Amino acid sequence: MQHILIADDNRDITDILSTYSRMEGFEPIVAADGEEAIRLFEKYNPEVVLLDVMMPKEDGYEVCRKIRSKSNVPVILITARGEDFDKIMGLDIGADDYIVKPFSPREVMARVRAVLRRMAKSGKDNSSENVIKISNLEINLDEYSLHIGGKKINLTKKEIETMWTLASNPNKVFTRDNLLDSLWGFDYYGDSRTVDSHIKRLRAKIDAVEHPEWTIKTIWGVGYKFELLND
Repeated sequence: MQHILIADDNRDITDILSTYSRMEGFEPIVAADGEEAIRLFEKYNPEVVLLDVMMPKEDGYEVCRKIRSKSNVPVILITARGEDFDKIMGLDIGADDYIVKPFSPREVMARVRAVLRRMAKSGKDNSSENVIKISNLEINLDEYSLHIGGKKINLTKKEIETMWTLASNPNKVFTRDNLLDSLWGFDYYGDSRTVDSHIKRLRAKIDAVEHPEWTIKTIWGVGYKFELLND
C-alpha cells in the first residue's frame, strides 16, 4: 500500500483529503503540525506529501526544506495564501506543486497523479541517460547533483530539473509556459514572473563558476534556452 502524508491543522481538510486519497488507493497518514509531519515522514517514507503552509510548531516551508534535504519525494504545498512571493518561495525550496485554498479535492488528487507520473517517467530512464556532460557541465539526475568544472553547485531539486530540461535540448528555446508545464505540470495562467524569478536565482548560483562554452540565454519576449557558445 502506498502512503500519502497529509499535514494540515484543519481537521475538516485532512478528513476530506484522506477520503479522496483512499479512493485513489493510498493509505493516508495525517499530521496536525510540522513536527508531527517530520516524524511521520521519517517513520513511513510516504510516496507523496501534501503540506499546509501555515501549520503550528513548524510551517510547511520549513517541513519542505527538511524533507528535501533527505529525499526527492514529491511535495505539494497547500495554502490559503496565493501571492506570487509565496508561490515562488515554495517552488524555490523544492516543492513540486502549489495549490491555493479553497480547492477541489479532485484537483488535488489530479495533481498527485500528475507528479507521480512525472516521477515514474524519470525512473524508467537508464542510468546512463540520467547524466548529461556538456563542456565543463555535468548534471546527474540519479544523485540530483550538478557540477561545473568539477565544483559542485548547491541547487534545489527544481533548479537541477530546470538545468536538465534546458541542457537536454541545447539551443532549443523554451517559452515560459513550456517550462511551467514541463517542470511543474500545471498552468500558472500566464504568470511568467515565477519562471523569471526561478531562472534569476539559478543563474546567480551557476555564474559563480566560469562556463565560457555555454550559457542560459534569455530570448526576450519568448523564454530561455541553453546556448552553446562555440557552435
